[in-house]
Amino acid sequence: MTVADRPTTMRQVIHDAAEVLAAAGVGSPRVDAELLAAHVLGIERGRVAFADADAAFVAAYDDLISRRAARVPLQHLTGTAAFGPLTVHVGPGVFIPRPETESLLEWALAQPLSGDPVIVDLCTGSGALALALASAFPTARVIAVDDSEEALAYARRNAVGSPVEVIRADATAPDLLTELDSTVDLVVSNPPYIPESAQLEPEVADHDPAHALFGGPDGMAVIDRLVGVAARLLRPGGGCAVEHDDTTSDRTVDSFVRSGAFVDVTARHDLAGRARFVTAVRTG
Repeated sequence: MTVADRPTTMRQVIHDAAEVLAAAGVGSPRVDAELLAAHVLGIERGRVAFADADAAFVAAYDDLISRRAARVPLQHLTGTAAFGPLTVHVGPGVFIPRPETESLLEWALAQPLSGDPVIVDLCTGSGALALALASAFPTARVIAVDDSEEALAYARRNAVGSPVEVIRADATAPDLLTELDSTVDLVVSNPPYIPESAQLEPEVADHDPAHALFGGPDGMAVIDRLVGVAARLLRPGGGCAVEHDDTTSDRTVDSFVRSGAFVDVTARHDLAGRARFVTAVRTG
């Protein structure tokens, strides 16, 4: 039975939708049901309970609930994703920013950048990290790099009206941004890092681009090369933060240490307590 078969009050419609999503294995059925209702209505989630569940709403809502039950990502259905203080446009062809990366963002925001710093976001995807940093450091030059034209279409759209410079390039290339060698204050990256054998939720496996997910057999193929790029770009004392799979924290630390270019190499955790990213400081 679909949601449309049994509408009564908005409360009942939301309840029934959440049951449909729960039965389909969606991890946050009630939240998703409310967010999709808010999306259809064009209102904030907190106001959904006070809205009318008329026939037009129920028809549109039932379609979205059916698609979400088929494990289409919530963000693809709404066309947006929240990240830190921002909401960015996302959709097929671009990695959806995750709450886990907000821990890396918090670390970056706490760095004592002053003057007119230069910040580089490698493997930017939707541009979420770059945009959040540009908002927090308004005098910074922020450069966002990715090699996927599909992802960059979203990054460029999200960067409209911001100072972020969006560049199409291989983030691991030895000649990337050579004009900035030894001048960058902060390098951040949420690169492809999932080991190829990993089992993923349908929302990820079927909808996030594989190019943005997988980092070779052990998840380290891109990270190892990014460490070298960061070492070249950063000024002495500049900081770097790279996200990694929760199984490769030690190997990411080792990659920074083996480069011989960094000190204060530190494994850090996300809000759930999982090993999530490594930070390091360029030697003098």
